[in-house]
Amino acid sequence: MELNIFSYAAIGVLIAGIALLVFSSKKRGDNGEWSNALQWGYLLLMIGVFGILAAGLSWSFTAVLLLFTVVSGAIWIWRKATVKKDQTDHNHFRDYMAGFFPVIGIVFVLRTFIAEPFQIPSSSMRPGLIKGDFILVNKFSYGIRVPVLNNVLIDTGKVERGDVVVFNYPVQPATNYIKRIVAVGGDAVEYKDKVLTVNGSIVEQDTPDGSYTYNDDNIPDKVLEAQRFHAQFNGRQFDILQNSMAPSLSANAHIPYLTAERHADFLTHCSEYNESGFKCTVPQGQYFAMGDNRDNSADSRYWGFVDDKYMVGKAFIVWLNLQSFGRIGTVIR
Repeated sequence: MELNIFSYAAIGVLIAGIALLVFSSKKRGDNGEWSNALQWGYLLLMIGVFGILAAGLSWSFTAVLLLFTVVSGAIWIWRKATVKKDQTDHNHFRDYMAGFFPVIGIVFVLRTFIAEPFQIPSSSMRPGLIKGDFILVNKFSYGIRVPVLNNVLIDTGKVERGDVVVFNYPVQPATNYIKRIVAVGGDAVEYKDKVLTVNGSIVEQDTPDGSYTYNDDNIPDKVLEAQRFHAQFNGRQFDILQNSMAPSLSANAHIPYLTAERHADFLTHCSEYNESGFKCTVPQGQYFAMGDNRDNSADSRYWGFVDDKYMVGKAFIVWLNLQSFGRIGTVIR
């Protein structure tokens, strides 16, 4: 179990919930309702368990939600089987926990199979997506998938070159990344001297559009500058950023992300890999992802390919940005 501030907070909430459950009244009041202390006890208990599983044990949100759905669903069925419609349930545990099931079930279905919200954590996808954007991800663009296992159950579509996707970071799957897919399984992808080539053809036509400035993610007072380009890629139009002073590939930038063994395995798929660029062949069932902020992005150049089993969904719209309301409704291209 990983103990951090969130884990300690979850443990504190869990203890508070248990205390309320132990010392609160277990009988219904004159109004037919359970005591407030009992209801708060169950609520804090669930929040505490949720926090411990997610923050302490590093379970994915989907895994925790699935567990809660199964448990509350089983209790809901138990209640339906033992308590008649016109009867009052005097078992506070069964009554209260069963009441959670419809809400948890709806949230689980929506987040797992329809759409899921995410927040952009960095500037790696500038200028199209900025830090602080809240986006929605289409969960069925790349197939209806088995929860947690993420295997495709019903095929509804394939990942295409140029898609902006959210996926589980291959090095640490509990973390989500967002990047643009530039090559799919079987493709020979080359990025040399800031020119992107797939299967021997230049696939991204870049037109200069002046300079672009933004604040550094880690040092807000520091202003970074890059060159902005209009890009055409696989029938899509979007903007990218480049820094002419930066190499196409920082040769040792993989060190924070990959062990020497994993990096060596990645290089077996590459015939070139140096500061002028790289040339790699993407294994079947995997993808090569890059950030639109080409020289300020930790992507497949440094931590390797993205397996299809890590795919979460296709990003399609910005639904909120608390610092720039004008970005609401921005379509992700």
